[in-house]
Amino acid sequence: MVRETVQNPKLVAYERVSTARQGRSGLGLEAQRKAIDAFAVERAAKVLARFTEVESGGRNDRPELKQALDLARLTGATLVIAKLDRLSRNAAFLLTLQGSGVRFLACDMPEANDLTVGIMALVAQQEREAISRRTKEALAAAKARGVKLGNPNGAAALRRAGEGGVALRQAVASNADAFAQTLAPVLGSIRAEGHTSLRAMAEELNVRDIRTRRNGRWHVSNVRNLLARLAS
Repeated sequence: MVRETVQNPKLVAYERVSTARQGRSGLGLEAQRKAIDAFAVERAAKVLARFTEVESGGRNDRPELKQALDLARLTGATLVIAKLDRLSRNAAFLLTLQGSGVRFLACDMPEANDLTVGIMALVAQQEREAISRRTKEALAAAKARGVKLGNPNGAAALRRAGEGGVALRQAVASNADAFAQTLAPVLGSIRAEGHTSLRAMAEELNVRDIRTRRNGRWHVSNVRNLLARLAS
């Protein structure tokens, strides 16, 4: 985790409300945005985008968080949230954040560092492991009682999926598609500003410090490939 400095004055805001009703009403959201905006002014930073997660307590997937992290990674920006204590017990958030490699700041605890989040994630991971252990013990007890576990067709299904390297090719294509979709709104913004040729789009992507999927610079050829993937 690296502190935001004037050399890197770019922020991606991540806000979270826990129910759909709060999301519609703005309850709690206005305070988060006010804290983030004040923080950006204090650091002379620019908020590139805001991502608002409206979730229930039982959800583990965080699509808005994923998009926020993707944009922060592409632009070299820092992910910022209003209150770390709001997410300090959220295992999915902490573990995703820890493994993302993205710089991170919390307005209410700007001194937080890798150790702070690492300890929180460790506690969350230990709880996950305890749940997993209890589940395995329960399954072992059920098996001892004669209960049949698992899918008898599972091994055959795995063999069929892996024939001829199809599964690997599908995974590579899926990752490329996901990367292209992440860049779709960025390309829309670039075109809206009048950069419509392949060369102009490549130059603008490089100006914005956005890297290719293999962490390289943009050229006409990979912009063409990107557009073709989005079109398909």
